[in-house]
Amino acid sequence: MNSQHPTTTGKRLSANKRSGFTLIELMITIAVAAILLTIAVPSFLEATLSSKLRATANNLASSAFLARSEAIKRNTPATLCASSNGTSCTGSWDQGWIVTLADGTIIHQQGKVPNGFRVIGAVTTLSFQPSGVGATTADFTVCRESPSVGSQERAVNISATGRPSVEKTTNGACG
Repeated sequence: MNSQHPTTTGKRLSANKRSGFTLIELMITIAVAAILLTIAVPSFLEATLSSKLRATANNLASSAFLARSEAIKRNTPATLCASSNGTSCTGSWDQGWIVTLADGTIIHQQGKVPNGFRVIGAVTTLSFQPSGVGATTADFTVCRESPSVGSQERAVNISATGRPSVEKTTNGACG
């Protein structure tokens, strides 16, 4: 028998074999993808919210650490305050904050918080003495205000000794 017979060549057999997806296979794939997206998107949004809250709270705590350490290192009072323009102690914490020395030198600027988020605090200025001790305690809440109030928030507490701490809460301060 001749192996080159026209009915058994590789070319003729491959012409009969079709590749690709059927309509049913494609619809099942789309349905599975839609179900997975329905499950994944809310989890992703919560993870994004948690990340932004954590970053904002940690930035505030880091700024307090910086103000305290600079006061100790330079042996001069340092101030952490809300700043709307990045150069003076005016505005609210949502607009950003700065760390300044007693002579007016700005050593750190933090821009405004992400859109839809708030930083709530009863004080707008924190002073740190050359010993590192703060004048008073301060409590801040970082939370989501819009498009809807989130269940997660972060509490930033600065003790009378000037040490900041951050903890996760669900008090609903923005609500």
